[in-house]
Amino acid sequence: MISANSFKFLKALKTNNNKPWFDEHRSEYETLKKEMSNLCQQVIDEISKFDKSIIGLEPKDCTFRINRDVRFSKDKSPYKTNVGAYMAKGGKKSDYCGYYLHIESGKSMMAGGLWMPDAPKLKTARQEIDYNFADFKKIIDDKKFTNYFGKIGGEKLVNAPKGYDENNVAIDFLKHKSWVVTHSFSDKEVMDKNFPKIIAQGGKLMFPFLQFFNQAFTAE
Repeated sequence: MISANSFKFLKALKTNNNKPWFDEHRSEYETLKKEMSNLCQQVIDEISKFDKSIIGLEPKDCTFRINRDVRFSKDKSPYKTNVGAYMAKGGKKSDYCGYYLHIESGKSMMAGGLWMPDAPKLKTARQEIDYNFADFKKIIDDKKFTNYFGKIGGEKLVNAPKGYDENNVAIDFLKHKSWVVTHSFSDKEVMDKNFPKIIAQGGKLMFPFLQFFNQAFTAE
C-alpha cells in the first residue's frame, strides 16, 4: 500500500516541482519509491496467479522513473507528480498489452489494453477484431467487465481505416488507434492493506481483453 505521508509528498511536489525542494525531501521520495516497489511486487504475485506471462517480473522491470523527459516539452518541471508501473511480458518497455498502475493523489487508477501501437501491431489488432468480432464483443460486453471499466477508450479515426468499409459491423472499434480500459481508485483504497488484491480483481476482469490482442501478436 501507499502511505498517507507519501500522498502528502506527491501533493507538495505539485507546488514545489524543483530540484532544490526535491533534494530537501529526498528521504520522503525514497520512502514512496520503496512503497511503490513493494506494491508492484505484491501485484505481480497476485496477477501471476492467473496471468502466467508476468511470472518472474521484478518491480525494477516495471516501475517508471519520477524524472520527466523535458527535452521536447514546454513544461520544464523536472518531476512527475505521480508514480507508475507497467506490468506486462517483458516489463515496462514491452509491446505486449499489460496492466498499468498510476498512483497520484485524487487521480489513482489502473488501466490496460493496447496504447498507440506501431503500424504493424495496429494492423494486426484491427484484423483480429475484424476476424473475431463475436469473441471481442463477448469480452467487452461482459456485465462485470463493463460495470468495472465502462466503455473502451482510446483515440479514434473519424473515417474508416484503409481497407475497411464504413458498414463493417465492427467499424466503431476498427476506427480506434488505441483500445484502453481504466478504473479509478480513491486515495483511501490505495492506502488499504488489501489494495494489491483489489488491483488483481480488476486485473482478472481485464485479462481476457488483454489476451485477445496478445494472442494475435504471439501468432504474428
